[in-house]
Order: sequence, then structure tokens, then C-alpha cells
Amino acid sequence: MAGTATILSDDTVLSRLDRALFRLESFLGLISGLAVFGLMILAVISVGGRNFFNHPVPGYVDWIEQAMPLIAITGIAYVQRLGGHIRMDIVVGSLHGRALWVAEFITTFFILLLMILLVWGSWSHFLRSFDFAAPMWSRDSTIDIALPIWPAKLIVPVAFSVMSVRLVLQLWGYIRAIATNAERPVAVPLIDDAATQAAREAAAVSDDPGQGTSSAGGREA
Repeated sequence: MAGTATILSDDTVLSRLDRALFRLESFLGLISGLAVFGLMILAVISVGGRNFFNHPVPGYVDWIEQAMPLIAITGIAYVQRLGGHIRMDIVVGSLHGRALWVAEFITTFFILLLMILLVWGSWSHFLRSFDFAAPMWSRDSTIDIALPIWPAKLIVPVAFSVMSVRLVLQLWGYIRAIATNAERPVAVPLIDDAATQAAREAAAVSDDPGQGTSSAGGREA
């Protein structure tokens, strides 16, 4: 399942780096949300222009193509930090202590390997599109209004690089947890029990912001 996990913090270097990176991840998440909002406004303008003036927004599909990486990619590190990606909590949740942190370390390590390959591949894809000598620095463009495609292609390796840094910090946290057998280590998403998750979800839709927070003491997001 996916959800928002508890993230603990302290004064260690790892925790400070975690919080600093989270500010960047939050900014990228904000950009992703603004891109969604911008496409909504663009859709209203395009449909309104088509219906009332018989003149939709030129290159509407091209703008959607450009915004897709912003919507789909820029927020992945933010979600990873909060433990929101799809995962088998029913399996991992049955583990405790070092066994849990070893399992988390292994899965996170393989994700990091995948992300490194994706950074390499997406950066190569960007380089094939970017050219200082070409008009608008681009060897290719969109079909309708000829927008350069390289900015959208650059977003992908940048977002994947931030995700890779996040995964490195989480691996560091898991190594510390394995070495010290910590029950609740810092800078890694901690799996809450079903009651805590239900209380948090209830608090999110209630008028009482304090409801459901007592069992997640020390939570920092």
C-alpha cells in the first residue's frame, strides 16, 4: 500500500541533510502541482476559446507534452521521502528490528541501481536533443508549434538525480539502523500500524488538526 510515513529527525548530519534535501523535494513537488494547475487553466482557456470564439489555444497538445515530465517525474523524490510509493507493507510490516532494516536496505539499494541507470539513459536522451548550434538549442521540436523538446527531456535526469540522492540518504539511515539495531531510526520512512494510519487519515478530513497525532510523536515532515 502507499501512504505518508512517519519521519523522525534529530541533530545528526544525516538528519540535517535529510531536511535540507526535503526542502528541495518540496519545491519540486510544488512545481509539479503548479504544472497540474496550469494545465487545468490551459484546458479551460482552450475549451472556452473553441466554444465561444472558434479559436482554441494553439499547440495545446504540445504544451501538454511539455508539462508531462513536470507532472509525472518531479515529485517522485518527495513521495519517496514520505514513503508514499507503492510497496508491500503487508510483507515488510511483519519484520522487526535488524531484519526489517536489512530488507529495507536491499530493496532501496536495488531501486538506487535502477535510478542510476535511468539517470544515465535519460541524460543521454537529453544530449541527443540538445545542441548549442541549433535554433533554440534543439535538434527536435514538437509537431504543432515547434516547441523545443530538450527542456522537458532535461527534467527527467534532474528529477531522477534528486531521487538518487534521496535513496543514498535512506541507505545511510538503514545502515545506521542495522549497526545500532535502532527501533525508530531517523531520516527513513517508518511503517505505522493500522491504527495510527487510520487516525492520521481521520485527522486529515476532520476539523481537529490534533486528532491522531499522539501516536506519531516526533514526526517531522
